[in-house]
Amino acid sequence: MRIGVPTEVKDHEYRVALTPAGVDTLVRHGHEVTVQAGAGLGAGITDADYLDAGADIAAEAASVWGDAEMILKVKEPVPAEFGYLREGLLLFTYLHLAADRALTEALLAKRVTAVAYETVATDDGGLPLLAPMSEIAGRLGAQVGADALLAPGGGSGVLLGGAAGVRRGNVVVLGGGTAGLAAARVAAGMGADVTVMDVNPVRMRQIDELTGGTVRTRFSTPLDVAGAVADADLVIGAVLVPGSRTPRLITHAMVQAMRPGSVLVDIAIDQGGCFEDSHVTTHSEPTYEVDGKIFYAVGNMPGAVSYTSTYALTNATLPYAVALADNGWRDACRQRSDLARGLATHAGALYTDGVGQALDLDVADVVTLLA
Repeated sequence: MRIGVPTEVKDHEYRVALTPAGVDTLVRHGHEVTVQAGAGLGAGITDADYLDAGADIAAEAASVWGDAEMILKVKEPVPAEFGYLREGLLLFTYLHLAADRALTEALLAKRVTAVAYETVATDDGGLPLLAPMSEIAGRLGAQVGADALLAPGGGSGVLLGGAAGVRRGNVVVLGGGTAGLAAARVAAGMGADVTVMDVNPVRMRQIDELTGGTVRTRFSTPLDVAGAVADADLVIGAVLVPGSRTPRLITHAMVQAMRPGSVLVDIAIDQGGCFEDSHVTTHSEPTYEVDGKIFYAVGNMPGAVSYTSTYALTNATLPYAVALADNGWRDACRQRSDLARGLATHAGALYTDGVGQALDLDVADVVTLLA
């Protein structure tokens, strides 16, 4: 199979979809890999590194997209890339379609076969291709939140770890999944008082055991969330409904009740965000103010730590990329139910229930497609 790896074009997106080791693996399986010139520089990978691993280098994105049977990316195609989409192309990347009608309609209109990293799911509900970026985004959430609290940036001037005789920062994390737990652990490591709110008692017991009680847990109800947020210095939204739009748990009224200079970090912004006042920001302008509160809602947070993210992502995606390349998407999905769950679009049809519900679109049955 001819595989293309284009340069990511989102604002300050420094990740790349494949490492040299990934190229070497695919080439050893008999596939051709073409990488756009400079695609790996943001992650510390040179064109020479890719050439040594067996890749070809193409100067222009059009060549990479045009010659490929499968495109490996990190982030979803942006409008400037929609012209590269075509029938017969296999696209393997993060898509987050429930919050992106324009991309969904483009994939359907161009009859692209698209497999979304974030909805590849194991039989027990695990999300192996989302987990590494969720972990990184969670850890970053605590870091960027602590930075946004600094007074020069408009924050309240609260140090999460406090000081002798001065209270610690109060951090509330919404969602106890991979991202939420990662955020809670880093915030607790900074010395903050941390509470994770979730609706799964089993997960809350796991968090209590994993953290030795240093991170508190509370059952999430609208009333309890409102009370916790009102007393928080930093709120980290880490709620995930796989393949669906994120529920908005923090209303504008709750934000109004927070102390001036408090910070809200919306890790879930890729899926629409879990704060009513959230809108997507970029690494160029990561924050904005609402009623004296600071919002951080960057849609590609892990792109800021591109070396770590690139290698963590390839570690997770490579076995699936090999399966798709070796067997073709149809047989790979027949052989692996986790990949079949990741199929988002094919031949003008949508296959992700949560996206159909969010965008009011008809959804086809993947089992029937693969039968």
